[in-house]
Amino acid sequence: MALWNDQLMTETQVKARKELNENPRTLLSNIQEVRDLIVTRPDINFTRTDDDFIRRFLRARKYDIVEAFKVYARYFEYRQHNKLMFTNFSTSDPEIRQALIDGFPSVLENHDHFGRKILILNAANWETWRYPYVHILRALLLSLEYLIQDQEIQVHGFVIIIDWTAFTFKQAARLSPALMKLTIEGLQDCFPARYAGIHFVNQPWYVEAAFTICRPFLKQTTKEKIFLHGNNLTTLHHHIHKEILPTELAGLMPAYNIERFAREIIESGFELTFGGGTVPYDRTAQTGAMNRSLSVPLPNENYDDTNNQDKEGCNMDFLLKFD
Repeated sequence: MALWNDQLMTETQVKARKELNENPRTLLSNIQEVRDLIVTRPDINFTRTDDDFIRRFLRARKYDIVEAFKVYARYFEYRQHNKLMFTNFSTSDPEIRQALIDGFPSVLENHDHFGRKILILNAANWETWRYPYVHILRALLLSLEYLIQDQEIQVHGFVIIIDWTAFTFKQAARLSPALMKLTIEGLQDCFPARYAGIHFVNQPWYVEAAFTICRPFLKQTTKEKIFLHGNNLTTLHHHIHKEILPTELAGLMPAYNIERFAREIIESGFELTFGGGTVPYDRTAQTGAMNRSLSVPLPNENYDDTNNQDKEGCNMDFLLKFD
């Protein structure tokens, strides 16, 4: 079965079966079960319903049909309610491009010992006068979309390290609770990824205070995956072996180049657009790395916004108007 086998190494197929409950015999019926639930949410414009796309959500929720559909629905709902965030959602957008160049995120070439992709964000690189925080979130979401195309990553997931070294109180003051809630919703509730851990290192007291404010928005399973290491990087190495970490994180690898991943994704011309209705999608037709995913609204795409008044607190378009 091509849908099951393509682009997965043998050991990854075994992991998908054991950890994610992926069964090649029931895969297509599982996908159809998610697709059949679309009629329960007529308020949402599901613009991608192809097998390959829906499988991402099943893997993210270990083939729990209902939970997978919840994330699938929230994925499109989040994008409909925050349309300005996803206008010109591409590497050609000047603010997204600059955030990528500033290392939001950096992505290590090596995986961790569980096969997970490692993302590093150096918070102090954010120059608040150049672009508001929301463009860092846009760059991060675009990067995740780019990376999640890789089926190995769909199965193994991500590890995120946020280095707060030299992050100032003035920078922290620009991180409002509304922005943090928007970030949590975008990553935790509205994207089909497996997060194995989110690690804070060298965080100052005011970052810990901000995290305390955010805790009520976090699911218990997410809380259990967030680790505050302070300046004790030995505890970080208990989770991620120092043999694959750069010297900046007391690892044994050379210093990482924050622009390496930025060059890769910018040169790919990656963007997210769709035309409306169901978009045909055929991975076998790809001759190389996929440059375009088909998931979010084009500018001026018409939706009925009559009831779009901050449903579940996720309508944050007004933030894009802030400096």
